[in-house]
Amino acid sequence: MGVSWVASSDETARRPVAAQIEREFSGVVAWYGQATGAWWAMVRIRRDVRLVEAGDPGQLREAIVHARGWQWPR
Repeated sequence: MGVSWVASSDETARRPVAAQIEREFSGVVAWYGQATGAWWAMVRIRRDVRLVEAGDPGQLREAIVHARGWQWPR
């Protein structure tokens, strides 16, 4: 038995935004969390990886640039 999954129109609209952020920042993986209602990214900092959370794509870009000292997730 398989699981059928269909993306909502909101999610379909957010995918290109996440893809653009990934193009802007090499090595970053970005996505919108349906359950959390927040934007997320995995950011490599030297030999470590940091998870950052933001309220919108602009804040996510800022979080990526300042990932070492970013305050989210709380």
